[in-house]
Amino acid sequence: MSPARTPRYTVPGLGVDQGRQVIDLLTLRLHALNDLSLTLKHIHWNVVGPHFIAVHEMLDPQTAAVREMADAAAERISALGGEPQGTPGVLVKERTWEDYSVGRADAIAHLGALDLVYTGIIEDHRAAVAKAGELDPVTEDLLIEHLRGLEQFQWFVRAHLESSSGTLSNAGADTEEKAAAAASPKRAAAQRTPAKKTARPAPAKKTVATAAKKTAKKTASKRTTR
Repeated sequence: MSPARTPRYTVPGLGVDQGRQVIDLLTLRLHALNDLSLTLKHIHWNVVGPHFIAVHEMLDPQTAAVREMADAAAERISALGGEPQGTPGVLVKERTWEDYSVGRADAIAHLGALDLVYTGIIEDHRAAVAKAGELDPVTEDLLIEHLRGLEQFQWFVRAHLESSSGTLSNAGADTEEKAAAAASPKRAAAQRTPAKKTARPAPAKKTVATAAKKTAKKTASKRTTR
C-alpha cells in the first residue's frame, strides 16, 4: 500500500506526521472492511443446500454492520485530514490479499471459508489496534469497537462449524478452498458412514455321517407314519 500524504492539518493534540501514520493504518482497514462487505454479499448470493435460508439471512445484518464500520473508518480518515479511498480500483491495487475464492457452494462449506476470512481481518485489526494505541487513542477505540462486532460475527459462523466436543470442522485448513472442503456436509457424511459389513463365512459342508443320520431319521419317520 502506498503511504498516505502528510495532511495539511489533523485533529488537535496530534501532530501531522502522527496523523499520516494513523491514516495509513485506517486506509488498509477501510479496504479490508469494504472487501469483507462485498465478500459477505457474494456468499449471501451463492449459498445453496439445506442450510440456505439460515445462512442467507444471517449474512445480511453482518453486511450492514460491516458497511457501517467502513463508513466510520472513512470518516475518521477525513477527520484526521486525510482522503478516504473507496473505489474498487484503489482497493484492488492496495490490498494485500486475493479475492474470495469459493463460488456457488453448500452454505456450511461457505462458512468454513468465511471463518478464515474473519480470522485474517480480526488478526490485522488487532495489529492495527496495537499500533494505534501508540499514536491515537480515539482511533484505537474505534478499531476496538469494530473488533467487538467482527469477533461476534465469527462466533456466529463458527457455531455452524463446531462439534459437540468443541472441534471446528475446518480446523487446520490454511486456504479458503481447503476450509470449504473440510466443512462440507458431504465430507462429514462420509466420515460418519459405518464400515461395510464383511460377508459371513459360508456354512460348513455336511459330512457323510451327518447326511446319513438325517436320512435315517427321515426313513424312521416314514416307517411310523400311518
